[in-house]
Amino acid sequence: MTGTLCLVLHTHLPWLAHAGAWPVGEEWLHQAWATSYDPVFEVLERLAGEGRTDLLTLGVTPVVNAMLDDPYLLRQQHTWLGTWQVRAASLAARPSASEGLRDVASYEWRLASHALDRFETRWRHGGSPVIRALADSGAVEVLGGPATHPFQPLIADDRLVDAQLRVGLDDGALRLGRRATGIWAPECGYRPGLEEHYARHGVTHFLADGPTLLGSGADTDRAYTVRDSDVVVLGRDLDVTYRVWSPRAGYPGGRWYRDFHTFDHGSGIRPARVTSRRVAPEDKRPYDPLAARAAVERDARDFVSVVVERLRDRPLTVVAYDTELLGHWWHEGPLWLERVLRLLPEAGVRLATLRQVEPSGRVELDAGSWGSGKDFHVWETDLQEESREVQRRLLDVAGKLRPRSRDEALDQLAREAFLVMSSDWAFCVTHDTAADYARSRHATHRQRFSDLADALESRHRERALALARRYRAVDGAFGHLDARVTIPWR
Repeated sequence: MTGTLCLVLHTHLPWLAHAGAWPVGEEWLHQAWATSYDPVFEVLERLAGEGRTDLLTLGVTPVVNAMLDDPYLLRQQHTWLGTWQVRAASLAARPSASEGLRDVASYEWRLASHALDRFETRWRHGGSPVIRALADSGAVEVLGGPATHPFQPLIADDRLVDAQLRVGLDDGALRLGRRATGIWAPECGYRPGLEEHYARHGVTHFLADGPTLLGSGADTDRAYTVRDSDVVVLGRDLDVTYRVWSPRAGYPGGRWYRDFHTFDHGSGIRPARVTSRRVAPEDKRPYDPLAARAAVERDARDFVSVVVERLRDRPLTVVAYDTELLGHWWHEGPLWLERVLRLLPEAGVRLATLRQVEPSGRVELDAGSWGSGKDFHVWETDLQEESREVQRRLLDVAGKLRPRSRDEALDQLAREAFLVMSSDWAFCVTHDTAADYARSRHATHRQRFSDLADALESRHRERALALARRYRAVDGAFGHLDARVTIPWR
């Protein structure tokens, strides 16, 4: 054996609920579900069926788990898959389509048909049964996390750090039948003291980005206990991670792979291969699945050689990617994943999950994230101060009311505040990725919060209940959230 590799996939999309507007809102979820989550899970199920265990660590944020279980979104996903099949068939039948375009349309129709069959047989009752089966098989370790994926270092009050963790970890336990002991810290964000919150909630380990460890005088080749706690941190090895995908390069940019940014606008199908970064979209060559498969094999073997070389003088390397890279952004990613998971053990590399790595040192971990600049500036936008105001008012309103019995209006007030706290809104604004959508969602939840808070503080009970029931109909995840015990206002 040359050493140990921990592969971590982080599954997360902005909380959509019943956002509608497929081109901007739920379309993100439908594409990721069909082209990333199901193909990646199919790979893991196949390997688990062969008796393979401890393949990788899978972070499934509570908001994604809630979306995959939501009855409305399940119905919409089924419809979307049928529409995908129709779009492919229509393209294949288009009289003006070239032979290459018809070949791609036929390929797409087969993908859509397989996805539809998988959905009807594996996913129709939601994502939790699928995720739980993988966890029960021992193939993966599932990480939990705070409820709405907040950027924890910038939460205004430590009591809300605990509240988010409590709700998120409770939610995972209810859906998956087990309470996660590891978490995906949203955006790999850390500041000194967070390990104390983790310990209080039974969290034993989490992932940080490599530069956070390196800047603290440690390395990514081992695990460490953090400061004065028994909580363990592991760091992402950027030298190996960036071989697959970096801000400037990586395998998905290879010329034989499917080009994510080139569309047949009549059908919404991607008909071209990357060809070259210097070639205009209209001049890119038709996609060839067989040639792409050959490229997958080359790149999988290259990655294995990189890992083996890295582990010659290191006991451990940890690589982590957004799950959506595999299949959504990089169409061939699930094929690459399966080849890598088969080839690594053959090359003498031990695959392990994060919880299996024993610490061999202690680190005075400094603050950091995996955002641009590895600091906090991505999330320090104008939305952050608005979020802090919401957080402060939530604690104030809860402290004034102090209900003895469960209060569904106060519960919904907490849900809206939690949704305002999501890190996704600031990230989308900073990176100008659907920034208008993010600002709109942030403003919507702030307004709902404000209306509920006004009604509760003015003792307009019937109005508060009516608003809470209306809002819960569209953003009603975390039904176990009981504000009397979740919000520690004392």
